[in-house]
Amino acid sequence: MRDETTLAFEHPEERARALAPDVPHDRISLRDHIVEVEIGAFQPERGRSQRVCFDVVVEVRPHDPDLGDDVDRILSYDTITEAIAAALAEERLNLLETLADRVAARILAEPLALRCFVRVEKLDLGPGALGVEIVRVAPAREGRAAPAAPDDTPHPLIVLIGDAEIASPHLPAWLDRIEAEAPAILCTSAPEGGTVQVGMTGPQRRIDLLAIEQNCWRLAARDPRCVVTGTRTEMDWAMRKNRLTVWAPSKLVLDAVEPPSVQPRDTGGLIAWFARAMQARGVLVAGDVEVPTDLPVTRLTDPAA
Repeated sequence: MRDETTLAFEHPEERARALAPDVPHDRISLRDHIVEVEIGAFQPERGRSQRVCFDVVVEVRPHDPDLGDDVDRILSYDTITEAIAAALAEERLNLLETLADRVAARILAEPLALRCFVRVEKLDLGPGALGVEIVRVAPAREGRAAPAAPDDTPHPLIVLIGDAEIASPHLPAWLDRIEAEAPAILCTSAPEGGTVQVGMTGPQRRIDLLAIEQNCWRLAARDPRCVVTGTRTEMDWAMRKNRLTVWAPSKLVLDAVEPPSVQPRDTGGLIAWFARAMQARGVLVAGDVEVPTDLPVTRLTDPAA
């Protein structure tokens, strides 16, 4: 019997075999599946792709021979590769741990999956492969697939408060109206005076995003209902609680798998991209910015008008 140290460096197939229950389960596996992707928490890993290798083993319920030779009745290899592709397409990730966990969760959502071993390794970052390996078990299903959860995705109203409008005396009344139409996410633009120009796309993008975030905090200082958030998790939580948030754009823009095609100083284009990403139901604008979107766009006006 292998000791734990030896087993730790074995392929997930060997670990699955060694950790098998008294009654072994069937297994399917994917070995040496290499994808080029942008991933990583450190600055040198941003803006470039690196090779990531996936090894996955899935323990499955036994295939009933009476069901015949039908690919639709088994857990297919495509299920594994599609789970990897979907996890990579969801957003740009910093951690291999997060990626492995999301791949396992997608696979274990399949009715036939029982347990999943996932190893993910970066091949280009050091002298060897740097990676993580996880084991996840499917939730109890009582022999059946769990019913699909209802779609409770929030569809917020995206509200653009222009640079000059942040100081408007009408802001409290506008926020009253916006609160009544929650869920809503507030956005703003960079200061009208412009930003420092450095002539390099990457640094300029960060400078422009930081300028927008300065205005986010200006807006937050005007009213305690304007809570600045930068992550999708924070915004999703606030929307479900019908609370207002102010979108600080740096994290979502820099981590996006499909980032906006415009620079952050193009306020209308950036808001249109954000509205699509958030599956918004419409856009409300205080100011004269044009937002190029197919969504309904309305204007905030003087409440007394």
